[in-house]
Amino acid sequence: MLKSKTFLKKTRAGGVMKIVREHYLRDDIGCGASGCAVCDGAHEGPVLELQPLDRASSLCPQPHYLLPDTNVLLHQIDVLEDPAIRNVIVLQTVLQEVRNRSAPVYKRIRDMTNNQEKHFYTFTNEHHRETYVEQLQGENSNDRNDRAIRVAAKWYNEHLKNMSAENRLQVIFITNDRKNKEKAIEEGIPAFTCEEYIKSLTANPELIDRLACLSEEGNEIESGKTIFSEHLPLSKLQQGIKSGTYLQGTFRASRENYLEATVWVHSDDEDNKEILLQGLKNLNRAIHEDIVAVELLPKHQWVAPSSVVLQDEGQNEDDIEKEEERECILKTAVNEKMLKPTGRVVGIIKRNWRPYCGMLSKSDIKESRRHLFTPADKRIPRIRIETRQASTLEGRRIIVAVDGWPRNSRYPNGHFVKNLGEVGDKETETEVLLLEHDVPHQAFSQAVLSFLPKMPWSITEKDMKNREDLRHLCVCSVDPPGCTDIDDALHCRELENGNLEVGVHIADVSHFIRPGNALDQESARRGTTVYLCEKRIDMVPELLSSNLCSLRSNVDRLAFSCIWEMTHNAEILKTRFTKSVINSKASLTYAEAQMRIDSAAMNDNITTSLRGLNKLAKILKKGRIEKGALTLSSPEVRFHMDSETHDPIDLQTKELRETNSMVEEFMLLANISVAKKIHEEFSEHALLRKHPAPPPSNYEILVKAAKSKNLEIKTDTAKALADSLDQADSPIFPYLNTLLRILATRCMMQAVYFCSGMDNDFHHYGLASPIYTHFTSPIRRYADIIVHRLLAVAIGADCTYPELTDKHKLADLCKNLNFRHKMAQYAQRASVAFHTQLFFKSKGIVSEEAYILFVRKNAIVVLIPKYGLEGTVFFEEKDKPNPRLIYDDEIPSLKIEDTVFHVFDKVKVKIMLDSSNLQHQKIRMSLVEPQIPGISVSADTSNMDINEPERKKKKLQK
Repeated sequence: MLKSKTFLKKTRAGGVMKIVREHYLRDDIGCGASGCAVCDGAHEGPVLELQPLDRASSLCPQPHYLLPDTNVLLHQIDVLEDPAIRNVIVLQTVLQEVRNRSAPVYKRIRDMTNNQEKHFYTFTNEHHRETYVEQLQGENSNDRNDRAIRVAAKWYNEHLKNMSAENRLQVIFITNDRKNKEKAIEEGIPAFTCEEYIKSLTANPELIDRLACLSEEGNEIESGKTIFSEHLPLSKLQQGIKSGTYLQGTFRASRENYLEATVWVHSDDEDNKEILLQGLKNLNRAIHEDIVAVELLPKHQWVAPSSVVLQDEGQNEDDIEKEEERECILKTAVNEKMLKPTGRVVGIIKRNWRPYCGMLSKSDIKESRRHLFTPADKRIPRIRIETRQASTLEGRRIIVAVDGWPRNSRYPNGHFVKNLGEVGDKETETEVLLLEHDVPHQAFSQAVLSFLPKMPWSITEKDMKNREDLRHLCVCSVDPPGCTDIDDALHCRELENGNLEVGVHIADVSHFIRPGNALDQESARRGTTVYLCEKRIDMVPELLSSNLCSLRSNVDRLAFSCIWEMTHNAEILKTRFTKSVINSKASLTYAEAQMRIDSAAMNDNITTSLRGLNKLAKILKKGRIEKGALTLSSPEVRFHMDSETHDPIDLQTKELRETNSMVEEFMLLANISVAKKIHEEFSEHALLRKHPAPPPSNYEILVKAAKSKNLEIKTDTAKALADSLDQADSPIFPYLNTLLRILATRCMMQAVYFCSGMDNDFHHYGLASPIYTHFTSPIRRYADIIVHRLLAVAIGADCTYPELTDKHKLADLCKNLNFRHKMAQYAQRASVAFHTQLFFKSKGIVSEEAYILFVRKNAIVVLIPKYGLEGTVFFEEKDKPNPRLIYDDEIPSLKIEDTVFHVFDKVKVKIMLDSSNLQHQKIRMSLVEPQIPGISVSADTSNMDINEPERKKKKLQK
């Protein structure tokens, strides 16, 4: 029998489309009862028992089957899974509703219908001629479905009367909906609530404990452990913040531990600047970067930041016991000094959701539309989405947006936005890291390009106004190999009076980018050039970055020059600033410049200039270090690419030469000189850069690590730190000093741009300078363009404009620049990480020496000097017995069985690419030496199967 429904639908274009839906009804669908003569042989798979005598219900003593509605299946799944509950009829109507509302519950029901011992039978009531019901006019879909369930229950009771008297059975309708139950009883259907029925099973009192308590609305589970506390309304939050009951701040999730976060409080109160949150319920559905209201917990409930590394492995919505076990792991016995102000999220003031890149974790349920999406950013929780194209999207990077996070859901809900491409593909992964770090990377618009100079371009008389001609000077640039955006050039010559003249010449980008036009606005938005391993995302169009502004050799270029007269001992006698025209005589790499300085055979003007610069730079550096400037270290890597495939074929730490330091010294000197000048002229609206001194607590890890090697690090001042780092040497362990400097770098605060009129503290801690700015890289930093404009006004070389002297607008600009610089840094690190993975994918498994940087509760973080690579060696693995671990935060140390690990200990590790998680492919490290039975692996790389993760993946797909 065929039923059809026709209706008209309006299209997006405004047209009308006729839609015809056909629905087939059959009369050969079996009821599932094994003793039914009418339906004999019509049903396949597990069937209902002929004599279900296992349940003794005081409400219904005779043999019966159960027929639950949707809410009972959704909310009482724990009860239904109990072995005592058998012979249940699952209607197609109910199953479809469950599938739409909860994929994990749907999967669990499917598992039960496939279990022969449970005798759960799926009845296709929507296609049975006698149980199909059409939606009535004015009836909503919920009421229609309720009626369809009652019709099926009534049909069953009538149908089973055909069985012999000794096998006569009843079907009991189980519902928690009061109105639905009343209607069923009126229609002669035996109906009970789930609680009534379970309590009537006197032989199984333990089932009552498994009942979920429903709230009065009947739509949320009160006792379900995944339920979060309700968010307070905004009016109550605002009152609480005003009265001091709650604190407002930015929610920052942890990358290493999904059960931990901090809230940076928006207030001047130094005591509670950072609030620690631990455990799912205290995080209360806040997502990274949300503005939240937190309630401070009583002091006896304060905790210490956890040393455990925990990743969310995507438990089922109901699998919360594991979460609670994991939360217990976080709580550790610590001394009171380690305790931090601890709180819980009571409400959300502003959601800062963005579209997230990641991958689909396809549901195990066939034809399920509900799946979990795993974001690439580990600080973002998994997101539940509905999609019909799961098979197509599997193994691809996609973008998903969050829609909301219900109280009774372990994960937020969202929707699919865009398919980016195949995972692992270089273009796709680059796109992902740019999107994830919010790096503007679209092509420059026509509106922006329209403000570029017309080609061919040459210097005109108008350009020479207020500009000195310095083309006669022996100027040269020194940069990394392959650099095309040359910002700076240098010169050094002896004056007739015996003193030296030193010049730093910087590309005059502000000549080409005029305030307020589309090119200026786009440069300000981008804030910085982003350097990836194989790609550069320019802040300004290429015509400027690699041509007209780039101080290439043997071409005339506009510059902004900072010129000093110095003694041979690098004492500054005079400083002057001028707009200029230069003609660079050579574009050298650091290596070429070093070779010229070192070669006795070379004595030309360029080489003489370089030697003079190098000599002065050494004196300047010595003077800076004596004042307390820090010489820190951070392992930087350089990839050697295959010229055809552009895949990395070698990975080395960057070699730093004297010439690197030479250029750096003069750039620092120019930045300090310009900072003083613009602050003299514009005390209220100079754009400066400061580096705050770290709080003493930041240094704890460094001090403890040094102490474990019998060294003392003093951290009272930058000078004390610099001196103690210089003295922290070990003849038997030469690399120790580098490790200490790397660790000291991790203790530092982030340097930031600020407006002088909005702050009192100008000091740059790392450089030990009372004032500092950025002037020397305007091709790649927008801050430098603003500084150029300020300096040009200060020397009368250009005119001012209103925004330049508006400190509030300048403060907003600084905020964006700080954000863009931080994101660029993260994007660069992500690019290095991705190319490192590509390198080890082709390299295979290697064993290398490493040093411990940090010890955690269940892992050690190591640095491999050869590759400048950092990684974590975990000592607790799934499906393996856990070793005996003793973590001591005071030393710090980690004892594994009978071996103790301290920071800076030398170990040997095995490095390989772990592809078991396509989403987060990572470099996996295992301990080789020292040898610990059951923990260490063999140094032999041939016996490890690099494809093991792939095999695991195939197994899962079966």
